[in-house]
Amino acid sequence: MSTEASLKAETPPPPQHVAIIMDGNGRWAKARGLPRVAGHQRGVDALRGVVEAGQEMGIDYLTLYAFSSENWKRPPSEVDDLMGLLRLYLRRELRELHRNGVRIRFIGEWRRLAADIVKLIEDAERTTADNTGLTLVIAVNYGSHSEIVEASRQIAVAVSDGRMSADDIDETTFAAHLHTDGIPDPDLVIRTSGEQRLSNFLLWQACYAELVFMNVLWPDFNKRSLEQAVDEYHRRERRYGATSG
Repeated sequence: MSTEASLKAETPPPPQHVAIIMDGNGRWAKARGLPRVAGHQRGVDALRGVVEAGQEMGIDYLTLYAFSSENWKRPPSEVDDLMGLLRLYLRRELRELHRNGVRIRFIGEWRRLAADIVKLIEDAERTTADNTGLTLVIAVNYGSHSEIVEASRQIAVAVSDGRMSADDIDETTFAAHLHTDGIPDPDLVIRTSGEQRLSNFLLWQACYAELVFMNVLWPDFNKRSLEQAVDEYHRRERRYGATSG
């Protein structure tokens, strides 16, 4: 066996699903005396590189926390900048993502966004629906608490209407009412910028995910950063409540 083949054989497979809380754009800009929007713009560049890296590494699902339901509390000018960057990303990147076989899905209350953004999202999902490469999941206007509450409400209505029995409710049934229906739970959740919290991100889905917190700010996150996080993931022993050994 050649050295290259031997290394490939020894390399463990990547996690199937990696989710990333992209944090630190504002601090990156502030450290350079730039407006916050400059950090967000560089963050879009980092996003492009990480999607490419995920494809190269063989990751099947990559979920990115782009805009939380709490982000509406930011100054209106910054929210406008973020929405503008979302528009720009969808218009500029869709063709390349589609050419590379990436399937795009959005989670969150994105249908409440401006009509032109909703159309861009619908077009992106429809255009890439049959692609079989990496699935890029973008969380926009997403909050895990509201997602769980809405799933509970839907199930309660179904039981009240007689379409479902209370005895039918289990974890699988509940998960099917979440925004991530059809998407495997994340194996690895990464947060950049040194903060160590989930910030209302995939709380149900990440119950057994490995959490890796990195000091790098999102605009500086690159393929090597992703590889380091995956290396850390491979060093973990995933027991799912069982004992080791």
